[in-house]
Amino acid sequence: MASRVNTTFTLIPSSKCRRLNHQSSDFCNTLDSDPQLLSTLGNFKVLPLEILHIILRYLSVKDIGMLSMVSKTVSQHIINYISTSSGSRRLLLQNFHDLDLPGTKEETALLEHYRALGLLFKRCTLLLPTKERLKYIQKILSEVPCFKFSGCSAPLQCLGLSCYGMFLQTLTAGWDELECHRVYNFLCEQTNLSRKMQTVVCNKPGSARKLELRVRLFCRNVLLDHWTHRSDSAFWLTRILKPWPMVNQARLLYIIFGPTSPHDGQVIWQEMIEGPTDESSLKGLANAIKLLYDTGAKGWTADDVISLVDELSVVPREWLLENNARLLILSGNNICFTFMASKAVNGRAIELARLIVFLALVCEKELYCMDWTVRMMQKVCKVFNTATERKSFLQSVANAFACVTMEMLQPVMSGERDDDDRGFLNLFHLLHAQANFHKEVLYLTMNAVSS
Repeated sequence: MASRVNTTFTLIPSSKCRRLNHQSSDFCNTLDSDPQLLSTLGNFKVLPLEILHIILRYLSVKDIGMLSMVSKTVSQHIINYISTSSGSRRLLLQNFHDLDLPGTKEETALLEHYRALGLLFKRCTLLLPTKERLKYIQKILSEVPCFKFSGCSAPLQCLGLSCYGMFLQTLTAGWDELECHRVYNFLCEQTNLSRKMQTVVCNKPGSARKLELRVRLFCRNVLLDHWTHRSDSAFWLTRILKPWPMVNQARLLYIIFGPTSPHDGQVIWQEMIEGPTDESSLKGLANAIKLLYDTGAKGWTADDVISLVDELSVVPREWLLENNARLLILSGNNICFTFMASKAVNGRAIELARLIVFLALVCEKELYCMDWTVRMMQKVCKVFNTATERKSFLQSVANAFACVTMEMLQPVMSGERDDDDRGFLNLFHLLHAQANFHKEVLYLTMNAVSS
């Protein structure tokens, strides 16, 4: 007669552990000594710690995050698992350099992994004070060299800081401003970020190019680029800029958002000085200015933002006025008008008149509606208090067109030709801009008369 198979499971004795493994013994002893822990673990109370860790290996990061919400005890065991070598190897993926092209499935998957990991840590450390949460998380993440400020030898080809930023964004989403301020201060302490910023803003531009690049990458990839709400991005940008005087704020803004070399990623300091630049070189700066102005970021008034734009236009030296005009157009109508109105109020009508000329030139080059420049001038005219001031300003605009035309004509007449005929083409565009500008003025005048 065949022997009957015993289908019942043998439970691990509660009085002692059969295994001699130290961690397993501690686990069992803890369970034996605390009946409340036994009840919160449910059926998991019969498992040795090693088996629980094996089960966790088969769960996705998202599922482990859900499991951590079951009870405080389960959450604590998951924290212990993360701290083990096998847990950290599995969860702290470090294939940051094995990606062929940005935007690939592998890159997206890696960023999503760290988003899920940020949510897991958020849930596991929910009951800890902010300071303790940050210390614990920093202890775990310090094992990843590419998460450190200068930890990676090839930062431009590394996704490490972006993954760190995605993790941090998920972790702190929904935290109040005071807690986020503590996070920023904690990061500054860990990375010595404030001292590094002081070095790049107080020394000669370009004298510490590699450090400038590191500051840019850390601020963009870790602190700024992953937020879905503009108000959050404005908060973190404010944390970066506000501790510094206005002149240093402008320098930092240029380092973080200004044009960079496509070869080595380093900041190009002469871009705005040596010749007209394109939209791509200014778009980052314009978006940052709009971020501070449009979101009504705490600690920023309209005057603060306009002063920052004014200071930015002389970093590292005074920009070509065409580049300044292009930045204002990209920054939007409100910032552009407020900037121009500030000049009108402060008696800088001649500077304002020349700016009108270059606004018209940029509109001509980029095929924007010249009607916009004329209407902006018309709006600025209303800032002047008297008819005499308005008439004088309009005369200054006419004179500015003549002066700028002569400035561009002189090198052409003297035979000074660039290899790409840039000077001649600039003059060509200016003459067309002047013609189209005056055409729009005539249209506006005729419409006013007929109405």
